[in-house]
Amino acid sequence: MLGTEPSFGFGDRLGMATPGHAAALKRAGAGILPIFAQQSIREMTRTQRTPQQVMEEALAGARQAGYAGVHGADADHLKTPADVERTAQAGFVFFTIDPSGEVDAGADDYNADQLAAKFKSVAGEIAWLSQYEGKTIKLTTGSAIEFSPAVCRRAAVKYGKAIAMAAGLAKHIEQIAKKLNQPWEIELSVDETPRPTTLAEHFIIADQCLKAGMKLVSLAPRFIGDFEKGIDYKGDVAGLEKSLGDHAAIAKQLGPYKLSLHSGSDKLSIYPSLSRATKGLFHVKTAGTSYLEALRTVVRVDAGLFREVVTLARARYDTDRATYHVSATLASAPAPERISDAKSLEREYLGLWSENPGSRGLSNLGRQIIHCTFGSVLCDPKLGPRVKQLIAENQGLYTQILDEHFGKHLEALKAGM
Repeated sequence: MLGTEPSFGFGDRLGMATPGHAAALKRAGAGILPIFAQQSIREMTRTQRTPQQVMEEALAGARQAGYAGVHGADADHLKTPADVERTAQAGFVFFTIDPSGEVDAGADDYNADQLAAKFKSVAGEIAWLSQYEGKTIKLTTGSAIEFSPAVCRRAAVKYGKAIAMAAGLAKHIEQIAKKLNQPWEIELSVDETPRPTTLAEHFIIADQCLKAGMKLVSLAPRFIGDFEKGIDYKGDVAGLEKSLGDHAAIAKQLGPYKLSLHSGSDKLSIYPSLSRATKGLFHVKTAGTSYLEALRTVVRVDAGLFREVVTLARARYDTDRATYHVSATLASAPAPERISDAKSLEREYLGLWSENPGSRGLSNLGRQIIHCTFGSVLCDPKLGPRVKQLIAENQGLYTQILDEHFGKHLEALKAGM
């Protein structure tokens, strides 16, 4: 287990990325602990992998890289007891609870009458309102949280059922872990909402979960700005750093526990702010960027195969994007038949911030088209095996590309420590 040490989650949808992750970690030096085995239930379903496969491939990759240090294993976005049991039996010890299905995402927009009606329907399930109503809590940053009746009731409507679900699943995690005689720690994810998590909501959620006995090691709020897949942060970096400082102050006061940044891939512009604001109490979770770098390997070895991947991705994008927060449309990047050479293909579909100084990667929306369609590509009976075989045959190049890519991530985080 990693506890409250600064940590970084490396997602791997192919089962061949861990050597590159370990190489980047070694180059960056000590200070940030890794999670190599990390995959959500949704990703496992889309890639047709099992928790046992994810674990075994991550451990094999770490051995191959000669990594002998501490590392964690994250069973990501868990929603059911069955998901907990499957992942725990495979040896996962870091459990990310996702209660998003119980969050009332419309609560922020309810008028007074709507809020009153919604609150009446959940009031019988909420026993904690009086613990906060009318109170003011001052943070070490100088900010204050005002728990007005309206604020508390909106939080109850929005998160009341989610808090109860998370607390119940945490109890189940504890029972299973004890039954298997293995350690456990919990991350709570409340980031998948349209609006940012307020300071009052963060305080109530964490406080109630801790009072329920949850072994909370990190919490992922929905931060201000946009955290889209495959590109850098969209928003005011200075404003985000101030907000991160306030959220970090709550985490330190109630816990301490770490702030967790989900959809953390490629958000280099904000990593120094995250590490500064949290004073090292952070976890960053990445997933799809290792798949994108696998496709960078593909385009550099076999541009024809990459063209086939892009063609399928474009055909599947409007369907596969439904579960993701992304801005790209098919018009964001030209069809592959309109691109003449491999370098242009790579630039249009895998271009990064470093190639467009000042843009922070915001113009490279082609990345999102192939990011969202990983399941369709990897499970395609013709393309999937060819992509996997190419990566296996070019493991050295893939490791080198990942080393460079994640080296930038880790160096940016350490710049703020």
